[in-house]
Amino acid sequence: MDFKNSFKKIYDISMPITHEMPVYKGKEAKRPIIKTESDFTNGSAFESKIEMNLHTGTHLDRNLHMIPDGNTIESLNLNQVITGCKVLDLTNADEKITKEHLITKEIEADDFIILKTKNSFEDILEKDFIYLDKTGANYLVEKRITGVGIDSLGIERNQSEHETHINLMEAGIVILEGLCLKDIPEGDYFLFAAPILIPGVEAAPVRAILLA
Repeated sequence: MDFKNSFKKIYDISMPITHEMPVYKGKEAKRPIIKTESDFTNGSAFESKIEMNLHTGTHLDRNLHMIPDGNTIESLNLNQVITGCKVLDLTNADEKITKEHLITKEIEADDFIILKTKNSFEDILEKDFIYLDKTGANYLVEKRITGVGIDSLGIERNQSEHETHINLMEAGIVILEGLCLKDIPEGDYFLFAAPILIPGVEAAPVRAILLA
């Protein structure tokens, strides 16, 4: 396969990891801490370390995040996150994405769906960001998709029973959060969103890429 000539453009849809980056609800405890452990003034090599919550920035959730004894990162089938996908423009949603928003879009079984919202354009990631409500999640379960991504720091917000997360997870749908979609037109792409392999954890950072 002539991979180099199969795609004309590469889009990086990942959030840069910095101490100043947006974090969930603006919580200071979730801000990454990046430190230099050694540099050329005290050694022969430059080395750094990072301390961060695994749900910071662009990341993938596993079931253990919301379901006791749920699956963890090492059990992920990479075919679910290295795959064709559809970016859906839902910038018309003002507070949340519902079933009514999604039924206007072409969604088929086994699709990986990426939800582009006002989150990619407005300074609301640490505030009242656009999220997927339980009616939208249930609709995606009914459509039997394989994965869903969104340009917010959580796929849901202020749902006490975590219905969106749990309904998607129980259906085996992968959840990808923290995407940057401002420059991504609606359409079909190839997604590469493999998480860092940290066995036993409920989430892991992702360098998410779209190929067109």
